[in-house]
Amino acid sequence: MNNFTTSAPQETAFSVSQLNKQIQQLLEASLPWILVEGEISNLAKPGSGHWYFSLKDDKAQIRCAMFKSKNNAVRFRPKDGDKVRLRARVTFYGPRGDCQLSVESMESAGEGALQQAFERLKNSLQLEGLFDASHKKPLPTKPERVAIITSPVGAAVRDMIIAFRRRFPLTELTILPSLVQGKDAAKNILRQLQRADDSGHFDAIVLGRGGGSLEDLWSFNDEALARAVFHAKTPIVSAVGHETDFTITDFVADVRAATPTAAAELLSPDLNQLIRQIEQQEKQLVRRMSRILEQSQQQLDFTTKRIRHPKERIDQQQSQLNQLMHRLQQNIQRKVSEQRIKTNNLAHRLEGNSPARRIHQERQMLNNIDTRLAHALRNNLTSKQTAFARIIDKLNLVSPLNTLSRGYAIASKDEQVIRSINDVEKGDAIKVRVQDGEVSCTVKTTKAIS
Repeated sequence: MNNFTTSAPQETAFSVSQLNKQIQQLLEASLPWILVEGEISNLAKPGSGHWYFSLKDDKAQIRCAMFKSKNNAVRFRPKDGDKVRLRARVTFYGPRGDCQLSVESMESAGEGALQQAFERLKNSLQLEGLFDASHKKPLPTKPERVAIITSPVGAAVRDMIIAFRRRFPLTELTILPSLVQGKDAAKNILRQLQRADDSGHFDAIVLGRGGGSLEDLWSFNDEALARAVFHAKTPIVSAVGHETDFTITDFVADVRAATPTAAAELLSPDLNQLIRQIEQQEKQLVRRMSRILEQSQQQLDFTTKRIRHPKERIDQQQSQLNQLMHRLQQNIQRKVSEQRIKTNNLAHRLEGNSPARRIHQERQMLNNIDTRLAHALRNNLTSKQTAFARIIDKLNLVSPLNTLSRGYAIASKDEQVIRSINDVEKGDAIKVRVQDGEVSCTVKTTKAIS
């Protein structure tokens, strides 16, 4: 710094690199971290993964660089024209003499206001008690009918359907299509939620969509929708965004799932586990019955040792015990058979829902349709051929050529058929058409026939 205040006789000249270094030190010391808002322009994303762009307003612009290690955390994909807020360091690149911003974080310029609105609504509803655990309804362990309110074309609905079919295909799924992003999305979701809840048809309702920015998920931060979720009679699972995304419906819903797939897993029991439980219960029942039988046998043996007289009574009790043992064995076998039948029914129902069986049925139906179509085409062709032959016969009946074959002839003059003696005069050249050719003639006389 003393170089700037030295008196004239002792003044020394800076080299360009020294001057740029002084500028760099001054800038980076006085502006370590700043927040700046502006519009992105000239955005470049080379193969290195770094972002280079300019940040501008209506009067000025400045170059910016955001390296790959930082831009991986940005929740949206920026483009030219986007309004953004940057947290950055002011740097000065000495070799080129350029001032630029080294960007640490980036968010949509409107996202800050949205975050504040989100926090205000969250705090307000929390004070009212809408988030309290005491108001939350338990989820059914084996829901038979589940409504899914989401976009019908997104990845979220596909993931949920796959998870339900994989874990418990007996669950009846109803997709209630809805907008999940944009101006009218919240009203659309609210309408479908009220429709599903008022029907009383469903055991649970899922509100779901994939991840996105705070603005993308904003329809799930609607106050009217939050209150409808709170007052719903049906248990509701909120499955909005990724695991790190939170919306107001997550806090109000009975259960918040980290992802749409996780919501499906929460609501669908594992079929294989159910079968294993039935098998375990069957084994436990057999062991319990055997234990009771053994205890009864031991009790009988003990009683037999104590009561040796009268022998008839002992024989009677022995007979009764045999009967009880027989009945007990029958009951055990019946219980085992019932459990086995239930297991077989479940397996049969699963087999009935097999895609391979459905494909085979559809292929048979397609073959039947193909056979019927070929038969119909053959019948139609035969009918058309018969009709065509009849038309040919009719044409032959009125054909001039057919008339000629019976000995008639056609006379013409100048390509015009002669129908009267008035059409020709003596000396005219005429042509006479017969069956196998044409005769050229000259008119000598004409004679009227009365």
